[in-house]
This record gives sequence, C-alpha cells and structure tokens, in this order.
Amino acid sequence: MFQFIKGPWISGEDKFLQKHPQLKGHLEIHKGGKGFVGILGDTLPLKVHRQAAEKTLERAKKAIRSSKWDLIVLDEVNVAVNLKLVSAQAVLDALKNLPMHRFVILSGRNAPKSFISRADLATEMRELKHPYNQGELALKGVEF
Repeated sequence: MFQFIKGPWISGEDKFLQKHPQLKGHLEIHKGGKGFVGILGDTLPLKVHRQAAEKTLERAKKAIRSSKWDLIVLDEVNVAVNLKLVSAQAVLDALKNLPMHRFVILSGRNAPKSFISRADLATEMRELKHPYNQGELALKGVEF
C-alpha cells in the first residue's frame, strides 16, 4: 500500500498491521504523504506535497513492475490527482502494460474519468453528511 496523503501520523492501516504481525512481509505500508493538504493546520508549501506524491508514485511504479506483489493499493491517489499533486496521466502511465494477475486499487474521492474508463471495476462512495462540516474533527477508531 502506497499512501499519497497519509504520512506523519499513525493511521488505522498501521494499527491493523500492528495487531496482525503475522502479515509482516505479506503487507507493507509505504507512507509517502506529508499530511492533509491545505486544511487542519497544514502549513507546508504545495511544492513539498507535490514532491512527496511524485516520489510515492515512483516507488509504487517499481512495486507494480515487481513480481513480489499481486495487489497494490494507491491509497488516496485520486485525491492527490484532484489536488494536482500528481497528474492523472502519470498514474495511467504507471499502469501501462500491467502484468497479468497484478491488481492495482486506486482509492480516494473524485476519481478522474480517465481512471474510471481504464478500470475493470469502479465503485463510488460519496459523503452525504460528515461531522467535519459541523466543526468536529475525525473520530479515533472510526476514521483513523
């Protein structure tokens, strides 16, 4: 799993891996993000987020080409594209000549139409209501 936004904190995915040490070597989480972009006190220049996302995509490309993994998750890559941290074309280029039986999941809101066209399976989950819009921060154990 390559995380394009998450990075400087312990996420639910990290806690899952801690609770299941038998998965070490079978599941790896690569934190590439620098945190939320432009919200929740983020003061990093956009350039820093962009460089982190580009580096994460390069690392993901190597995993995609490797024979080590059958499933690769590009966590929140749709958000990274929407925020213009990486281009949709760069992500699609990483998926060119995808080896047989290699599955790549692109997650996050607002998937570009080009991703949906390229996908074998596309699912949309969308927010109808969220406590953040009423000023509440994410809830531990529910959202992270």
